Amino acid sequence: MTAIDVHAHVIVPELLRQAAPREDWRPALRRANGRQVIELSGLRFNSMIQELVEIERILAAEERVGFGHVVLSPWVPLLFYDVDPEEGLRRCRLQNQGLARMRADRPDRVSVLGAVPLQDPSLAAGELEELMTTGCFAGVEITASVGGTYLGDPRFAPFWAAAETAGALVFVHPTTRGFGDAVFGEYYLHNLVGNPMETTLAAAHMVLAGVMERHPGLKVLLAHGGGAIVALRGRLRHGHETVATASGALSEPADASIRRFLFDTVTHDPALLRDLVEAVGADRVLLGSDYPFDMGDGHPLQTVRRAALDVDDEAALLSGNAERLLAIGVR
Repeated sequence: MTAIDVHAHVIVPELLRQAAPREDWRPALRRANGRQVIELSGLRFNSMIQELVEIERILAAEERVGFGHVVLSPWVPLLFYDVDPEEGLRRCRLQNQGLARMRADRPDRVSVLGAVPLQDPSLAAGELEELMTTGCFAGVEITASVGGTYLGDPRFAPFWAAAETAGALVFVHPTTRGFGDAVFGEYYLHNLVGNPMETTLAAAHMVLAGVMERHPGLKVLLAHGGGAIVALRGRLRHGHETVATASGALSEPADASIRRFLFDTVTHDPALLRDLVEAVGADRVLLGSDYPFDMGDGHPLQTVRRAALDVDDEAALLSGNAERLLAIGVR
């Protein structure tokens, strides 16, 4: 199989304002000077440098950089954690209908990750179980925190149990607005540093809370190469071994739990990607692009090839791991 992109985003047409003009929570799409502009909740977003809605244009763009198959997940602001859970569920189901349609129309080229109302973990667990029984979904996308609560919190226990039982891939993505310090408003730091910092916090919280140890069958994919979690493995290990407040919920070494995660390749640095592979193993790293955003990797296959991995490891990153974990090409 040709290369598989596990980190790419989409807005399904079913959610657009045009589909229900009176529902002002929906994103509005317009095009200006050949670029998309999305308006949502009074804000204007123009960080999308390629197509985000029309599936044929998305697939054409992916094919141009070498992808034969793409795993589409929602645009993160459309996960709807800031509304009543039942309303969130309604919106998630509208989105999931669109994602299922894209998958059904092009099963050889498209896989999808759905949305669940994680502000109510038990409700999200039930919805995840329903999605996985349809055969359309490879898993779900969630954010690093929900209402400021990070993913190792006990409130999320029903969701993690359901995800492990269902064999779902859980893609953990930054909220993209996790920190309010003024400095994050300068020099694009909310994205350059804030986004990977969110992922790092979520992963560290899950590790020290014992989530990955308690659920060894979980398939949790961290965006953006896992942020800095691998670079901090020694610090987490030392803290877990020596500081009482860091050691109460985890039995195994912290770096053993870190190696239970999956990681995408969006590091923007072949040498750093090679270090990631060496730290966690080639079987834990999957090719991603962060399409269609300005901080995505515009040449993801080249990033992998420039990492100078051995032939088998390179093949695993380009497609083998995704084929194995998501049963792409088998369904």
